[in-house]
Amino acid sequence: MSSSGKITERHRQRRAVVYVRQSSPGQLERNLESAARQYALRERAVALGWPAGSVTVVDEDTGRSGASTQGRSGFKELVADVGLGNVGLILALEVSRFARSSADWHQLIDLCALTGTLIADSDGIYAPGDFNDRLLLGLKGTMSEAELHLIRARLNGGLRNKAARGELVMHLPVGFDRAEDDQIVLCADEQVRHAIERVFELWRRAGSARQVVGELIADEQRLPRRSVGDRRVRWVRASYGAVHKLLTNPVYAGGFVFGRTRQEKHVDANGQLRVKTIEVPMEDWSVCLPDHHPGYVSWQDYLENRKRLRANVRPRGEGGGAAREGGALLQGLLRCGRCGRRMQVAYSGNDGHRVRYACVRGFHLHGTETTCQTLGGGRLDKTVAAAFLEAVTPAGIAASAGAIAGLTEQHDGRLAGQRLALERAEFEAQRAERQFDACEPENRLVARTLERKLEEALSAVTREQRTLAALEHARPAPLTPQERQALNGLARDLPRLWTAPTTNDRDRKELLRALIAEIVVTVRRPENVAEAEIFWEGGARSALTVKLPRPGQTVRTDEDTIELISRLAVHHPDQQIAAILNRQGRRTGTGKPFTATRVKSARQRAGIPAAPPPDPNSDTVTIEQAATQLNVSPATIRRWLRNGLVPGEQVTPSAPWRIRLTDEIRARFVPTIPDGYLPLNEAAKRLGLARQTVLHQVQRGQRHAIQVTTGRRKGLRIQVLRSEAGLFAQ
Repeated sequence: MSSSGKITERHRQRRAVVYVRQSSPGQLERNLESAARQYALRERAVALGWPAGSVTVVDEDTGRSGASTQGRSGFKELVADVGLGNVGLILALEVSRFARSSADWHQLIDLCALTGTLIADSDGIYAPGDFNDRLLLGLKGTMSEAELHLIRARLNGGLRNKAARGELVMHLPVGFDRAEDDQIVLCADEQVRHAIERVFELWRRAGSARQVVGELIADEQRLPRRSVGDRRVRWVRASYGAVHKLLTNPVYAGGFVFGRTRQEKHVDANGQLRVKTIEVPMEDWSVCLPDHHPGYVSWQDYLENRKRLRANVRPRGEGGGAAREGGALLQGLLRCGRCGRRMQVAYSGNDGHRVRYACVRGFHLHGTETTCQTLGGGRLDKTVAAAFLEAVTPAGIAASAGAIAGLTEQHDGRLAGQRLALERAEFEAQRAERQFDACEPENRLVARTLERKLEEALSAVTREQRTLAALEHARPAPLTPQERQALNGLARDLPRLWTAPTTNDRDRKELLRALIAEIVVTVRRPENVAEAEIFWEGGARSALTVKLPRPGQTVRTDEDTIELISRLAVHHPDQQIAAILNRQGRRTGTGKPFTATRVKSARQRAGIPAAPPPDPNSDTVTIEQAATQLNVSPATIRRWLRNGLVPGEQVTPSAPWRIRLTDEIRARFVPTIPDGYLPLNEAAKRLGLARQTVLHQVQRGQRHAIQVTTGRRKGLRIQVLRSEAGLFAQ
């Protein structure tokens, strides 16, 4: 390195700085000779006349790229010292060590020119204030930057060429391993495979990533995780991000993909350069090779998963999304038959209960002259709800039976996963025990650590054993004949569930969404009808025509509700009728809840007389009155009604029961037990019959029964004659 007379005493009075940098941690480990040559520049500075104490080595940036100053604290300190005039000479093996960005390099040259600082590399010493030296330094910086781009181009070209063949070795997500021939294979750890398969199994059943997370957390099932560059598997609590990555990563579908993400750079509010990773649309992926290796799901399932996840997201301004609390039952399901956009919900009226559906997105977003169409929601909601109840009734039995049949399979899956967890815990405990036994007793420091690990491993085994025992104890029992009979009644109970007072509008929306994918509605104003096409889950379609009220036409309560009011008004006052109608979720023609005044108005318009005052001498009573007269609890009366032992009538679900207390009924309630009457279980045993058979005989009047109302032995008693006991008598 020639000084060529450029170094003066003024330069030697300031410090000399040796700048050391290697571009990556890999170079730091492998290119040891390059590092030695750079550190040797310290002796060169001493040879040029600087005292050893005045030579500083800056090596904070080893392992960092010179493409920018981001994260290079050593370079920033060097620039600051040069600007303050504290440095007389800066040395590097070559210009590219300082920077591979022309902007950063010329900033350093300008500061050196202003402060009279010299720059030295393996070729010579340069004075940035001199035109010729500055020109040469600029050329070296430009060549250094161009070299970086050439290196990147060559590397990226090789990567893309190898990726196009599916041979590029990339980090594999947890659940996969790489064989000796670099082929991708499923993980050898059975517990890891089972946990991943469990996620996909729950997704197929729930169709929501958040529901999958909730079920995993409820089952206390953890998910495997493996960091980049680490082969060890850690078990962590289930999270939405982890489940979403499993569902959207094409590797789990056996696909090899290159170019799924790209990086965007921007400057934040603090002036710092930030790099953001952006997901690339599937159609823009550089390489996509389905069926490249074994997977946990098929490629078609992966595409369906992506589509379903997107459908679960509520697009901005498009409606849809999750069901909400409003009274519009078709919120998120309606699509305009004219333009294809989602229809929005609007509420009006004094109390905000009147529902309207409107297609206004074109008007608001695209400046169309008018809205596509609007219509009231009351009649459409009722028509679609009726179609839903009609369609779901025959399918109810099969769907319910299938759900219960799947419980055992799901439970077996959880049991299998827990057995694997116990097996792993036992393996870890055995390994900890071997390590503890191999330790010399005199080495107490190591022995204490191994003893603690052994205790933790044994505790883990105990915990997994308890969890497995609890799961085995909770195994679903097979359906009994009585339960199967009750299951067959589920379809008949759906209308009652729909109108139950505990079922709110949000619950009804969820029921609709279970079977309906979408409804396309088109309003035909000349005919005052709305044509609705229902797209059911599974692909079936059905068409409906809803008659709309004409402009100026009075909106009235529907005929079905008026007919129910007519039947209720025979026995019940208006206040009680309003409560019954509200418990069934019924509304007036304007969408309002019923009150006594509104019931009276609807009744008078229909010419329905009010209920007569109650007759004090009538033998028809309510449940509470019957319980008081018979000296039993209301629960006993309800149980006898449910079992058919007491005759009663109910005009409609959620209406009060009306019980006729005849002398025959009163005679069944006695304070003491007569001879020949036994408890139900003992009577069934004496007769050699099932309990249900005995109850059926009582209901049909073939066998007499009484209710004991006092004493410790009160309850139902069945008459068993001595001649009937036969061989079963004790």
